Amino acid sequence: MPELSCGDDPEPSDRSPAGPLFVPVRPGPAGCAARLFRTPLGERTAVGFTSARGLAATLGPDQAWIRLAEPALRALAAPLGVTTVTVDPQLSAPAPAPVVPLAPAAVSLRTVRTA
Repeated sequence: MPELSCGDDPEPSDRSPAGPLFVPVRPGPAGCAARLFRTPLGERTAVGFTSARGLAATLGPDQAWIRLAEPALRALAAPLGVTTVTVDPQLSAPAPAPVVPLAPAAVSLRTVRTA
């Protein structure tokens, strides 16, 4: 069976999105640093969105971002051992709610005697 080149393959394995991605960042000691996330299976991944609206809908309107092409995002994450780039993640866990301490329950201690 002849080997298909990427141009002949109807479903190329390495798809790259058209145009730069909106990449979430966080403040770092030398400026901004790309935020890394985890997949549902726990693997570290870099994340990019194809629109600022999608990024805000997933991570909130206050999330800072920069524009990077997918190959640049891969090159940025590679030295950290991150080889996966997730584009437009569909599922994300909601931000954790603040923990409200409960009032201590009244505990009644009684002595139990054994015969």
